[in-house]
Amino acid sequence: MNQLSGVEKQVQLLLNLWLVGLVTTIQPARAEDKIAIVPSLNESEQPTTIARNRLSQTPQAPIIVNEVQINSTEQGVEVILQTTQGEQLQITNRNTENSFIADIPNAQLRLPSGDEFTFNSPNPVAGITEIVVTNFDANTIRVTVAGEASLPVVQLFDSPEEGLIFSIAGAMASTPSPQPEPEEPESEIQAEQPLPEDNQLIELVVTGQQDGYRVREGSTATKTDTPLRDIPANIQVIPRQVIEDQGAVRLDEALRNVGGVNFSSSFGNRGQDFRIRGFGATNYRNGLREDTGGGASFNNRTAQETADVERIEVLKGPASVLFGQGEPGGIINLVSKKPLTTPYYNIGFTAGSFDFYRSTLDFSGPLTEDGSLAYRLNIAYESAGSFRDFTDSRRYFIAPSLAWTISPNTKLTLEASYLQDRRTFDRGLLVLNGADRPADLPLSRALFDPNFSQANYDETRAYVYLDHNFSDDVSLRSAFRYTTSFESDREGSSSGSLRNDNRTLDIEAYFGDQFFETYTFQNDLVWEFDTGAIAHKLLLGFEVRNSFARYGSQAPAGQQALTGGLLDIFEPDYNAITYTGGYDFFFEGDRKEEKLFGIYLQDQITLLDNLKLVIGGRFDSVTSKQRFGDFREDIDDSAFSPRFGLVYQPSETLSLYANYSRSFVPVGGQNATNTPFEPTRGTQYEIGAKADFLDGRLSATIGAYDITKSNITTADPDNRNFSIQVGEQRARGIDIDVAGEILPGWNIIASYALIDATITQDNRFEVGNRLNNIPQNAASLWTTYTMQSGNFRGVGFGAGAFFVGERTGDLDNSFTLPGYTRFDAAVYYNRDNFRAALNFKNLFGTEYFAGSQNRRAVVPGAPFEVLGTVSWQF
Repeated sequence: MNQLSGVEKQVQLLLNLWLVGLVTTIQPARAEDKIAIVPSLNESEQPTTIARNRLSQTPQAPIIVNEVQINSTEQGVEVILQTTQGEQLQITNRNTENSFIADIPNAQLRLPSGDEFTFNSPNPVAGITEIVVTNFDANTIRVTVAGEASLPVVQLFDSPEEGLIFSIAGAMASTPSPQPEPEEPESEIQAEQPLPEDNQLIELVVTGQQDGYRVREGSTATKTDTPLRDIPANIQVIPRQVIEDQGAVRLDEALRNVGGVNFSSSFGNRGQDFRIRGFGATNYRNGLREDTGGGASFNNRTAQETADVERIEVLKGPASVLFGQGEPGGIINLVSKKPLTTPYYNIGFTAGSFDFYRSTLDFSGPLTEDGSLAYRLNIAYESAGSFRDFTDSRRYFIAPSLAWTISPNTKLTLEASYLQDRRTFDRGLLVLNGADRPADLPLSRALFDPNFSQANYDETRAYVYLDHNFSDDVSLRSAFRYTTSFESDREGSSSGSLRNDNRTLDIEAYFGDQFFETYTFQNDLVWEFDTGAIAHKLLLGFEVRNSFARYGSQAPAGQQALTGGLLDIFEPDYNAITYTGGYDFFFEGDRKEEKLFGIYLQDQITLLDNLKLVIGGRFDSVTSKQRFGDFREDIDDSAFSPRFGLVYQPSETLSLYANYSRSFVPVGGQNATNTPFEPTRGTQYEIGAKADFLDGRLSATIGAYDITKSNITTADPDNRNFSIQVGEQRARGIDIDVAGEILPGWNIIASYALIDATITQDNRFEVGNRLNNIPQNAASLWTTYTMQSGNFRGVGFGAGAFFVGERTGDLDNSFTLPGYTRFDAAVYYNRDNFRAALNFKNLFGTEYFAGSQNRRAVVPGAPFEVLGTVSWQF
């Protein structure tokens, strides 16, 4: 049996109780007890530290402040400087007659409206005539607060979500009188200190604006940090805050927020497969393809761990121009958490329905006094049952990382992770013969032999990143990745054919192992230069990747199968399953090897301040060998993948874009004339718009696209033993994504997708058939509100609805998965260093099917679940 023994359950219960006891004995640090104050924050953000009269090494590249906001308070106004990411800022201040002046060195102001912000009409505060934020020089921002007749009263706040705040309460009277205490910025946990005397220095690590639900920059589309509004492509980012607010543990729970992304299959409860805009999605981590445990080139997959994920970036449409072979749907790139230069410690524990227990630990900080060497450690342990009979899982995950700033120009980062995953192999439910809907069975019904259902999976990853700046304009990033995954002593029981009585199911059991190994070496050289009035950001890169898969090498005679078992799907007797067919041997030392070399060039061209062009191309060479018994297949192929994109910005808040891009996937085999097949090609044409609303707090993207996948192999009508490349599929549609803050404390993320994905040419399937697992309509809405003041400050509520229309389950359109709407909700409390949350998933118990692999592998959706989470940060 695959269920946990009594001893194992007791050990796990003791481990969870030990962790709860540990975290309850740790008291949150009080701000007044330390100089270094670390407020509550999202994992995607840097912790905040204010230290008086302390210098630090100034980074070479200036820090970008991309937004200045003015908020009213009871005493006056707040001036908020926001950075794109957590960065170190230094502030020196002085007084000149009636003006307060603060200089921020090694920083640049880059606002959509220009390089200066002025607020002077009407007067900001009684006794204040003007507030100006401007670039004093190329590497210094100056904040000037001018008093009408006397010196202004200014205090400093550092907000973990808003950035650096100057609180202005008015000008001093000629005879100083007590001033009211400035109000804390609402909804924020901040460190508060008055500014020091003239010419003294405050150092602080500013969280910057990750914007809660809105993210302004991404690297996936261009491999450079670029504002999303300047990218001629549809890229959506799911930040850590959304993941935490929704209690999302697996990728599908987070990706349902993105328009056009659909869950497809679970590979027998072992992993998760997705479709974007009607076609396959390729998984990446930090820009490197996840062949092991998640790539399209190999079959072995497992559910991705999210404990060390900072954010998820989704690039819609063909992406071969920078990433090589891949399906035309797009890519899903997981960006991992990075070491921090200030101490950060977070311990969390989650318990929920169906015996779900999950403990997490996230520690980070400097290892040297100057912060040149920093670490991060993420650990997760999870034990879970399931609403499915005889199904459970257990996983351990550890991910350490080190960042070494060798010099102001050179940084070395080492990352590693180990995942051990034990879970039940479960393909789900089925469709009866002749039926066009999944069988009317309890969603919990197990259609496998519980005695042979354990999948044991071990995965190891190691990464090395070297970043070096040759100058302010030329930089190089080199990345090396090594991964192995091993599925050992695998016992998989699954359903075979359903007999003519429509109730007797053939059951098979599998034994064996699989081993996967991948090496990747990637180099990106970035050169920024001008040709006259035109600015260029040139990217030149190359990639080498070797992948290897071996099947059945550790089994006595390869992988084995027991056949002849029978199960009554309506009245199952699992103890009566008897295998009359004996052992069948297959995959006896079979293997697959693949080698890839790619070289690519991209230029991001700023023709005018409001007109930007991206043009690029990549050449790939792929060789592959497969050996499965008597089957032999060799691939030696090459492809060129171009991309062209244009962005026009008629105003500060609107970007119009268009793009053309292609993708490719090598195809094995030969036709009847012994001619190798060409790669399948994906071609996309897209136009769209990106807009900012509510003073930039809310953003929206709409894209309309046409994607064609060609060179698909289909049956040769003249020779059934061969195939020809005449198949074609097409997806046309519109997707809309909205994310950001409507009012202080009120966040929203929403999407809508309309997809018409059909077969346009084929010799096997009927032209006009819909592509499987793609709903014509899908939508999502999730919103949260956190109280900003009073005794209930930090109390929040969340609610969401997720709609998926009906989908066909296979390309033959022989059955349909009904559409559904599920509702989620959340209640949480987040204040000081403590967070507690209750997440209610599928609130009304909607019965639905999440996806399907075929008629014998239909994935049922989970019923109503409750997850409770507590976490401490110190």
